[in-house]
Amino acid sequence: MSTKNRPPVYYSEYLQLDKILNAQLPESSKEGIRADDEMLFIIIHQSYELWFKQILHELTIVREIFKQPNIPNNSPGVYNSLHRLKRICKILEVAVQQMGIMETMTPLDFLDFRDLLRPASGFQSIQFKLIEATLGLAFDKRHGKSYYTSQLNEKDVDLVKDAEKEVSLLVLVNKWLERMPFIKDNSYWNEGKLNEGFWEKYREVYKNSLQDGEMVNLQVFDNIFINEGDYPNERTFSQDASKNALFIMLYRDFPLLHLPFELLSILLEIDQLMSMWRHRHIHLVQRTIGKRIGTGGSTGADYLRAAADSHYVFKELSELTSFLLPRNMLPTLPEALMKDLNYYK
Repeated sequence: MSTKNRPPVYYSEYLQLDKILNAQLPESSKEGIRADDEMLFIIIHQSYELWFKQILHELTIVREIFKQPNIPNNSPGVYNSLHRLKRICKILEVAVQQMGIMETMTPLDFLDFRDLLRPASGFQSIQFKLIEATLGLAFDKRHGKSYYTSQLNEKDVDLVKDAEKEVSLLVLVNKWLERMPFIKDNSYWNEGKLNEGFWEKYREVYKNSLQDGEMVNLQVFDNIFINEGDYPNERTFSQDASKNALFIMLYRDFPLLHLPFELLSILLEIDQLMSMWRHRHIHLVQRTIGKRIGTGGSTGADYLRAAADSHYVFKELSELTSFLLPRNMLPTLPEALMKDLNYYK
């Protein structure tokens, strides 16, 4: 495309600075009240919403990649997804750090204008709810479901409900894991079935590695990896997906599993950073308003704490670390599988 005849681009026009820099309208100014820190409060929250928009942009791209029927582990799509998920982590790191700027506002500074904000609340951030839904936080897993949409207008309720109807990244990652051949391709295993080969061998080594106080883990292991009929109904990831995820974690040193392992790790990092942001928010709320209720009518810090403890999207992946073994204890893989995992033909 030729750019010779395009009109010149001017910095402020390109960035729409006339709109952005005139979008801070403190409620205190409307009432003739001096509240010097309301400008900071507005700009911080506007900054968050811009970062949320970028996160949704990246998640949309990743989700479209994972909607493909076949994604080889070493494909450009997996690399592109990993790149964008890493960017989301960097954005979330900035979001956590921005709380430090907000913390320069003292409780008295906030009280100068807090009552003017009711019933507006960060709880009404639609983009944050869309991020959670896009990642895979299901409605029935949310804390305070009855309160979840009660503070939203009708348009925003529809936006959230539409987002929850879309296939989430969690569901797509589950399907991606299920398609991997490591537990289904019988040609790799002399015994014909993986459950009669690898998992039985692994179970025996895992059992011998457990301390007396850890033996309860063996029953959980059997329910997840051995006995199909006992697989927990409440789990989001399927049994095949859970098996392949653990397999990736165990044998991540093979070249073909490098990118899949990094991708699983970055999903856990996103969960961790979202949690860090929530908990940093909790401490800010406790420091600023103590035991008072939120401007939107929630129980304030108590509500935030309960939500933070339950809103982990990829918790089941993190729990798989309970079943890891040291490298020197891992069962040796069939030669044909090792060749494929090393790109040898």
